[in-house]
Order: sequence, then structure tokens, then C-alpha cells
Amino acid sequence: MKRLLGTLAAGLSMLVAAGSASTAWAATGAATGTKAPTALFYMMETQKSINSFEQHIDKIDLLVPTWYGVDQNGLVYGQPNPYVLKLAHENKVPVMPIISPVDKQKFHELITSEPAKKAMIASLLQQAKEHGLIGYQFDFENIAWTDRDAFTLLIKQTATALHGADLKLSIAVVPNAPGHAGRGPFSKWMWEFWRGAFDYKAIGDAVDLFCLMTYDEHTRWTVPGPVAGMPWVMEHLKYALQFIPKEKLSLGIPLYGYRWYTDNPVKPDGTEASNIAGAYFDADESIPQAKQYGAQIQWDPVEHEAFYYFYRDQMREWVFMPEARSFHDRYALVKEYGLEGFCSWVLGSEDPKVWDELPKSQR
Repeated sequence: MKRLLGTLAAGLSMLVAAGSASTAWAATGAATGTKAPTALFYMMETQKSINSFEQHIDKIDLLVPTWYGVDQNGLVYGQPNPYVLKLAHENKVPVMPIISPVDKQKFHELITSEPAKKAMIASLLQQAKEHGLIGYQFDFENIAWTDRDAFTLLIKQTATALHGADLKLSIAVVPNAPGHAGRGPFSKWMWEFWRGAFDYKAIGDAVDLFCLMTYDEHTRWTVPGPVAGMPWVMEHLKYALQFIPKEKLSLGIPLYGYRWYTDNPVKPDGTEASNIAGAYFDADESIPQAKQYGAQIQWDPVEHEAFYYFYRDQMREWVFMPEARSFHDRYALVKEYGLEGFCSWVLGSEDPKVWDELPKSQR
């Protein structure tokens, strides 16, 4: 009986904490009056990501950790980090984990199967109740544009079920201005498998929070360039605002950078081919490396992003690095447009001076 009462008390305490955290997020509200924009941060299961959450918890309004996945049968797998979850509840930080799929084909199987969708939704409801979560964020990327309607239906069905349990649904959305494929093959590929599956209006009507992923303008798939150049960010923000109320819109602000370099041209099978590589490059690497190689960190006044280059083995390497100044300018944009807030990928990758830009969380 004591064990049962203890379990019931623990469960009640977790639900109360989740309710308080949800209220705290709601109280943060849109960027109107004296309220600051909602500061949403993503967290990975790396130690430096967890460390950053612990060190800056007083400036985080909403935590979105990468804890869950789902397969083609609707099986939700994963679980919260118990230390992080306890810390979040104790500090009244709402927790809204990401749920993500395996691959595009298995995701297609999931969204075209009613039994699989029902199984997924039932698991989400159970996990939220068990762990005191305020809801979930869908982070479904690399989706075929032909799955657009089925994907939208999944969002609506999940939102209806979560709202019925007083839970919230948010979504991370790939930027897709101008709303159609462009001229070149890369633009066609982007629309086919990244942008075309997102029906902004229908999604915006269904979800509680629309996180516009205005980052990865240039990646390992492209030539070197800004992670989130300001003209590109503005184009996608203005496009999104045609469909999404600003009170629901969270602007993506990257904390990470990229390093482009010439990699090994010899493939594992012995054949040779061009191999220009791009890799994530966090501030704890990019800033010391610039010093190590005597590189001059430069500021692009058009893109509002820092960058530098240097030579290694007689080959130029490029680094683009959204640092504190870049963050400042995009945070100012959030306030200027009165957006709900911002969403930053990812804790642990940031320039430490970023935190000087943010107020303490109101909770």
C-alpha cells in the first residue's frame, strides 16, 4: 500500500509539474507588451547539450529534446532522460519532446495506415501522462511531396487527440518559399523530398506552434555559404506569415555552424570521385580553430553572419558560424515582427555570448 500511495503521489506531482510548466509556457506568450518572445531550445542526448540546458535553464522557456522516434507500424520508441526530466520539472520548464520517423518509405507506410496512426497516437498520450510532458513536436523531414495530404491528415488527427487530453502539438517545418519547385535540379529535389510535403495553411490551423526551420540554407549538399543568411531568412519568414498567424510562428535561429573542406577522393570500393565535405561545426570548435590557424573572423553585413577561411594542406577550408551577433540580429527580428518566439537548434553548439542576449524566463 505504501508503494502504491508513493507511486500515486509521484504521478500526481508529475502531472501538477507538467500543468505548471504548460501554464508557464502559455504565460510567456507572444512578443507583445513587456513579454519576451518564447525561447524554445532543442536538446540532443549529448553531454554538452545537457550541460548547456543545466547551465542556462533560467533562460529557457520551452525544452524540445530528441527523445522519441516512431516506426512504420506506429511503434513509438525512446524515453526521457530521467535527470533532465527531473531538472525540468523542478524548474517548471515545459518539456515537449521531438518525435521523428525512420525514413521516407517507412514514414509513408505509417501515414497511410490507420491502425499504425492510432497506435502512435495512443502511445503519445500514454507517454505524456506517464512523464508529465506538455505535448510533442513533430520533426518529420525528408518526406515525398506526394505524401502531402496524408501527412496533413496525420497532423490533424494527432492534434485533435492531444488537444482532447489538454496537450499541445507543435511542428518543425522546412522553409518552402516560393511555394513551388524552382528551375534547377537541386531545387526540384528540395521540393520533392523536403519542402513540398508541408501545407502551411492546413498545418498552421491544426497545430499550437509552427517552428519555421530557417537554417541549413547551405549544408553538406551545397557549396559553402551562410547557414541562415538574412535575405534568405526574410524571404521565408514573409512567405510563412501569409499563412501562419504571428502568434503561432516561431523563427528558427541556428546556434551551430558548418565547415567545408576537401575530403578523401578515394571511395571504400577503390574508385575515385570529387568529395567536397560539409560538416556541423559548433562554437567550441570553430572559434578556437580560427585562433589556431590565424584566420580572421569576418562579418558579412548583408547575410548578418560571421565566417572565415584558412588553408590546410594548401587547400582552402570555409567556416560559416552564426555567433552571438548573428543571434542578436535574428532575435531582434522576432521582436520586430511580434512573433510567438524563436526555436534554436541546438543546445551545446552555441557561442556562450548568446545567453547575454536573453532575459530570464518568466515562470
